[in-house]
Amino acid sequence: MKLTVNGRFLSQRVTGVERYAREVLARCSDRTSVVSPERAMRGARGHLWEQSVLPALIGGDLLWSPCNTGPLVVARQVVTIHDCAFHDQPEGFSRKFAAWYQFLVPKLARRIRRIITISQYSRERLLDYCRVAEEKIVVIPQGVDGRFRPLPADVVAESLSPLQLPQRYVLFVGNLAPRKNLARLLEAWRIVGPRFPETSLVLAGATSQVFRTAGLAALPAGVIAVGYVPDEFLPALYCGAQCFVFPSLYEGFGLPLLEAMACGVPVLTSRVTSLPEVAGDAALLVDPYEVDSLADGLKQLLTDGALRLTLSRRGLARASSYTWERTAKATWQVLADEATA
Repeated sequence: MKLTVNGRFLSQRVTGVERYAREVLARCSDRTSVVSPERAMRGARGHLWEQSVLPALIGGDLLWSPCNTGPLVVARQVVTIHDCAFHDQPEGFSRKFAAWYQFLVPKLARRIRRIITISQYSRERLLDYCRVAEEKIVVIPQGVDGRFRPLPADVVAESLSPLQLPQRYVLFVGNLAPRKNLARLLEAWRIVGPRFPETSLVLAGATSQVFRTAGLAALPAGVIAVGYVPDEFLPALYCGAQCFVFPSLYEGFGLPLLEAMACGVPVLTSRVTSLPEVAGDAALLVDPYEVDSLADGLKQLLTDGALRLTLSRRGLARASSYTWERTAKATWQVLADEATA
């Protein structure tokens, strides 16, 4: 079987989509060849390379493009399309970015052999938006790396010392796109924070050139924005938190939920899009459009030790069923089937 991987993601900063591609590729790399730009190419240059240079480098191989886009001229291709946020939440992206994806993705989806997506929710949105046959889209959930696990308190303290965080904090991890709903989270913290002066809200994430600002210029008291946190700090960052809050308005999957659960941290998240599907009964679900709902959920988690313990135990069990090994195995089967078809 001859398989080439579209490796444009290898030159990009690791966020959710890139993490997925790296984790799956790491478990299939002995059976694939990877083609990537000689130097980092972001934005329009990266897409130009993908559309014009990449097709000439793959020969007759099946191409797997793991990060939402691929060359439109290559029909013998499998693409992982993670969600339809560019269509469903276009206000969260630059106009050029949203317009390019809205043009490309439906055409690509109809032309290629197979689509992999990461949740039933994303599958339903892709079917509705791209108008492809149901059997063309297969759902393969993401996984959690084994390094996300409960860590001893002394290891957590030592690992986090460079970040100089407070001893007690509620954690958010993600980019600062508007759909992450940080404006309402900050409003909720203005209500909750004064009741828990010994606890801070820590925002770990980075802005991106394709996202509009989330309006974080004036942070409420007790809120700490630490910016982009390198991968090696993330397990300890989760483990040190009192609870994890992820009030997103739109997710194709919501990998930070599973990472927090795998670390034994109780989770609060939204009851919309894919998040209830991923969280199951292992998280406290709230209405992300209602500030009072968010505030009540935070107060509940910060005051109810029994609830935190229950969610911690359920989260550990839930996360254990999502592994990158399972994701890679199922992905490889789809690719093998298409390569020999």
